[in-house]
Amino acid sequence: MMRAAWVLASVLFAGSALGIDAERLDDPVLQQRYEHLTRELRCLVCQNETIADSTASLAADLRREVREMMKEGKSDAEIRAFLTERYGDFVLYLPPVSPRTWLLWAAPALLLLGGVAVAALVIRRRARTARANPAALEEEPENP
Repeated sequence: MMRAAWVLASVLFAGSALGIDAERLDDPVLQQRYEHLTRELRCLVCQNETIADSTASLAADLRREVREMMKEGKSDAEIRAFLTERYGDFVLYLPPVSPRTWLLWAAPALLLLGGVAVAALVIRRRARTARANPAALEEEPENP
């Protein structure tokens, strides 16, 4: 019984042991560069995964394309340029800071500033109400 459980577990987890991309490059430095670059590129089908992590067929095609371009001697910058020309900045997990992406990069700070401004406004109004009529803060609001 225990042996059957081990065999079943081995069969179930054998696929994950191989990983998504079973093909490896001969040069270890090139392989490391390949793995780093595929973690910087977004799967256009999954959108929340890198092409290194995605099982989508488009991600497999992009991994193959990146591998071939590396074998041809292209630099990481040339590969990124090729992919952004073909698919746009969306293919990059970290899009470049440019006039087109300023709002994207500034949005977290703008939302934080907006939240601080709203909080300050609410606190100031409550303080003004408390100074003018302290009993008004203790009354229950009427529900319609």
